[in-house]
Amino acid sequence: MNSNHAKLMPSPEWFAHIQDEVLPQAIAGVCLGPDLLELGPGWGAATEWLRTRVARLVTVEHEQESVTRLAAKYAGSNVSVVFGDAAALEYPDASFDTVATFTMLHHVPTRAQQDRVLAEAFRVLRSGGVFLGSDSLPSDGLHRFHEGDTYNPVEPAAFLTRLQTVGFAAITLHVAHNLIFTARKER
Repeated sequence: MNSNHAKLMPSPEWFAHIQDEVLPQAIAGVCLGPDLLELGPGWGAATEWLRTRVARLVTVEHEQESVTRLAAKYAGSNVSVVFGDAAALEYPDASFDTVATFTMLHHVPTRAQQDRVLAEAFRVLRSGGVFLGSDSLPSDGLHRFHEGDTYNPVEPAAFLTRLQTVGFAAITLHVAHNLIFTARKER
């Protein structure tokens, strides 16, 4: 994580942006079910909001510092914080009702690894489950913001096909200042 992220991610402004703008739009009309997996929670801006809407929330994060911080914050709650790789999840097939990721996919270094994340999300979803989330759109400003950090933005038009290729259906993409998506694993 570069210094720009180190300043932005823990800020009240970032938490408010995720919780007040991104999450309500991403979750609109979606029944989350009792068991939700969040991929790449970072500082937990979405985690805090999501945990009040499900019985069990599991987060998988690959940065140990974030795992340690979130595990301490959510000790004794309905949140389990796990160190792991979103492209190689250690959960059986059909373990979760919902899988979510918010502004994380552009930090996955390659398209092939991103596709593995999508495939893993599909695999661990129960039949009828929903994969949802958001990500940043490509821009020169974000490219500069990510200097010295991984920046591999998702192209919305290609993302639709990538989700379909994995097996998702009933896909909705909303493209404005960011990308918000939902995709269903049909029964």
